[in-house]
Amino acid sequence: MAEAEQRQTMDGNLLAAKSLAQFGVEHMFGVVGIPVTSFANRAVSLGIRFIAFHNEQSAGYAASAYGYLTHRPGVLLTVSGPGCVHGLAGLSNAMINTWPMVLISGSCDQNDVGRGDFQELDQIEAVKPFSKFSIKAKHVSEIPNAVAQVLRWSTSGRPGGCYLDIPSDLLHQTVTIAEAEKLLSAAETLFTNTTPGTHASDIEKTVSLLRNAKRPLIVFGKGAAYSRAENELKKLVESTGIPFLPTPMGKGLISDTHELAATAARSLAIGKCDVAFVIGARLNWLLHFGEAPKWSKDVVFILVDISEEEIELRKKSVNVGAGLVGDAKCVLESVNKAIKDEPFCLGKSHPWVEELKKKVKDNVVRLEAQLAKDVVPFNFYTPLRIIRDAILAEGSPAPVVVSEGANTMDVGRAVLVQTEPRTRLDAGTWGTMGIGLGYCIAAAVASPERLVVAVEGDSGFGFSAMEVETLVRYQLPVVVIVFNNGGVYGGDRRSPEEIDGPHKHDPAPTSFVPGAAYHTLIEAFGGKGYLVGTPEELKSALLESFSARKPAVINVIIDPYAGSESGRLQHKN
Repeated sequence: MAEAEQRQTMDGNLLAAKSLAQFGVEHMFGVVGIPVTSFANRAVSLGIRFIAFHNEQSAGYAASAYGYLTHRPGVLLTVSGPGCVHGLAGLSNAMINTWPMVLISGSCDQNDVGRGDFQELDQIEAVKPFSKFSIKAKHVSEIPNAVAQVLRWSTSGRPGGCYLDIPSDLLHQTVTIAEAEKLLSAAETLFTNTTPGTHASDIEKTVSLLRNAKRPLIVFGKGAAYSRAENELKKLVESTGIPFLPTPMGKGLISDTHELAATAARSLAIGKCDVAFVIGARLNWLLHFGEAPKWSKDVVFILVDISEEEIELRKKSVNVGAGLVGDAKCVLESVNKAIKDEPFCLGKSHPWVEELKKKVKDNVVRLEAQLAKDVVPFNFYTPLRIIRDAILAEGSPAPVVVSEGANTMDVGRAVLVQTEPRTRLDAGTWGTMGIGLGYCIAAAVASPERLVVAVEGDSGFGFSAMEVETLVRYQLPVVVIVFNNGGVYGGDRRSPEEIDGPHKHDPAPTSFVPGAAYHTLIEAFGGKGYLVGTPEELKSALLESFSARKPAVINVIIDPYAGSESGRLQHKN
């Protein structure tokens, strides 16, 4: 019997699938074909759920967001050559947002490299600018170790994208069952990630700076969300009375409705604070690089980041009073402990707190007055108010909101309210368009207890619209709301002098077909579509689709002249 077991073998497809399963992978995203179809089927047979997409770009965006939402690497599987290239969109998105993701691509037979083989590409070289680690397995026996390495590297230190190349000949090579078990056991020893510790002196300096600040501000981003630091953040805010400002995807770590939320007074908060405690957020364009005139020229920053290099980079351009290297949750636990030993609190009557609260109140009153009007044909504010109220009515667990587009995302950032952690996904650090349906699918898979609501411009929707079939195929609880204003920013916005030349009668570069029936796209696959143009129609569609928790597209007709060109964050408060 022992001899028979020794003679039993498994091929590279099964060994790769077993490696993923043994090392904790529960979901994969991708597009199959030669040479990875059997690999995907083997993975499914071992209990891994494979979500098959129409396009590797959307599948890659799903894998990247899955890594953020679950704190585990999202895995994307593609074919060789162009499949790998298409997957780079998701891999680079994971890198720039610092989310754990692994791209696995098949590649041509090693014996045919350089001969013009089917879909031949030096994929290791192609992925280098977009990954923190890449490896090519060169023999079937190397597969478990290679899988373990990319999974470990994706989450170690600053998370990011990693790449594994599996040549087609490896997938057909075999090893004995006994040898496979030894290889899997040996590879498992690689899972020993460590988190850098913060020096006690840095914690003391941080507490001293906060204690002695006249106008302190706590700023947190999606790095804090990734580390699950919401409880520690809330404890810090409520024990010290320091106002807070989330970045767009930091919204919800502490509810937007909290009395110390300064989002509605953002310009005042960052313009006048004298000490800014920045947790899991980089001083990039989203935070105006920490520089004047948006920030005070005298502001002192306390930076919490998993990457020491990030902190050292910012020291070159801003005044960093303390740099705390480590996981945000762990760092905040130490800060809170130090504050508990010698407590301090600004109090509700502190001049800084009162000044911000007054500004917040004034700006909220102004916004609510604008939102109170039912404007038809729709502007952006009226439907966003109705959507906001419908989402809040869902209670807990709060729906995940996926926001994509120009005006749709920018106005939605001010109007939509996040009350729970990791319930907002948007274009992120790169301002990436095309993430919408991929993010929706990732959220539905990662958080099956939550409804997913996408609020998208028609241009953003177009990047991944075909994936509504994927929603229907897997019956995911996703409602896609398309703000249809006839194009990028709102159709033809050209000035008379721009309408010239031999092709002046062509549609404008920003124009789409007016009144496009986007809702019928999902109906072609058996989903539910709605066409709405009034408040009553929108309320009815939201009530019905939210209750059904089935794939739906709501086509909201927007006045094409309601929007404006958008790109960077615009804050007028």
